[in-house]
Amino acid sequence: MKAVRENGVTLFFLGLTVVALAGQACAGLLVERAELTAHDEPPVSLWSYLTSSSFGVNVMENWQSEFLQFATFIAATIWLVQRGSAEAKGPEDAGRSAAPGSWVRRHGLLLVMCACFAITWSGQSVTGWRQFNQEQLMHQETTVSWLGYLGEADFWERTMQNWQSEFLAVAAMSIFTVYLREQGSPESKQLSTPDSANEPTY
Repeated sequence: MKAVRENGVTLFFLGLTVVALAGQACAGLLVERAELTAHDEPPVSLWSYLTSSSFGVNVMENWQSEFLQFATFIAATIWLVQRGSAEAKGPEDAGRSAAPGSWVRRHGLLLVMCACFAITWSGQSVTGWRQFNQEQLMHQETTVSWLGYLGEADFWERTMQNWQSEFLAVAAMSIFTVYLREQGSPESKQLSTPDSANEPTY
């Protein structure tokens, strides 16, 4: 019980991830079966759908944008500031501070987030490419290579529709925490903290 209590945030959101993935899988399966029926193709099983490029690309395109959001936020807040935000340093603290430890230890968080982004974005490109070619064959059109797919509008539309929402969410959180509070949350400044102060959040 102690381990659960001390890791409550991680476990809670991992649980929500599993629930959301299950919901996405069920809804996506219904969409996939409807599309196959419309093209006089036999329906697929749940397992076949879960291991398909159709499901994979939808998962990867969301995961890669989330890791990009955190990676860019971590990097940007080293140098960029937002006076009064609970999500940023004050103007007087811009830049890196001197700290002991190896280069990897000092930059481990950003390195891991960037690696996760690279892996999931690559995963999106591969699964998206396979799905794109499946749809091309279904419509009796020419398939493309993986490199060719990277230049297709389908890849960039999938990518950008996620990126724009992530960047907007970070901008909103940065400015909202200047003026708004949520008592008890470490993502909010204390009620007594002035709007213009970048003090510890909790």
